[in-house]
Amino acid sequence: MKRFAVLQLSGCSGCEVALLNAEQWIDNYDLEYMTLVMSAYEIPEVEILLISGGIRSEVDLYKLRRAVCKADQVIAVGTCAISGGVANLGDRQAVNEIFLNEADRLHLPDILPTCRPIDTEVDVDLYLPGCPPTPDLFMAVLEEKPDLKIARTVCQECGLKKERDMRPKHLLGFQQGEVLSDICLVNQGYLCIGTSTRGGCQAICTLAGNPCVGCRGPSDAFIEKDSQVWFKSIQRVFSHMTDIPGTEIDQALRSPQLSMFLFQFADYADIGQAPRPKEKVI
Repeated sequence: MKRFAVLQLSGCSGCEVALLNAEQWIDNYDLEYMTLVMSAYEIPEVEILLISGGIRSEVDLYKLRRAVCKADQVIAVGTCAISGGVANLGDRQAVNEIFLNEADRLHLPDILPTCRPIDTEVDVDLYLPGCPPTPDLFMAVLEEKPDLKIARTVCQECGLKKERDMRPKHLLGFQQGEVLSDICLVNQGYLCIGTSTRGGCQAICTLAGNPCVGCRGPSDAFIEKDSQVWFKSIQRVFSHMTDIPGTEIDQALRSPQLSMFLFQFADYADIGQAPRPKEKVI
């Protein structure tokens, strides 16, 4: 059986819980290391290394560099490992100053200036976006299915009916209105960005009546392009399907509710390094 390990850097353990919910791997893979469920100090040599969380401290960086040397394949898992996560959103200077104050540190590791994606430090073989990725996606990575076909967008998987004559004039908030279970959320006035978000999640949010916020990151059409291309594409979708003013859409796209995930659409092209090749993104 294949041996694999899970290295958790600075994150919330949501990806680890999603993996544990994917029970199919238990009989076919040996889990050698995951601090959430076992006590172990060193990662052994393994075929597959799943890495969740971002690089937030010197300890994270130390663990990452030691672990990747022991794996045949390195896979970045989840929003934090791929884009830095919520900890990479804003200016954390005040927190940084507290932890770097020698009198108050209490032997805590130094906080780095920013929480960085792991591929700024090590080579990554595959990327598995999501917050967290679904159990099915974890199994797709572990089983290395050569015939795996991921839908291009969440919209393709969703399949809710689009109404030509249903054209809202303003956006509804995330928790407002009565959601119609069989009609496209854009037609109902919700800011759903599933038309540009990577598929593979089986549209579990939109089919439950919750607009897609983009946790799987950009579809292949946008990974290697400037983020403004994505913003313009969303504007075209809403212009075609609604009568909502473009300024209202633009303002909503930059709202705090979407900020955790929308920076991923810029992250692939605006981080000062070559875009991540779409062939590596599950």
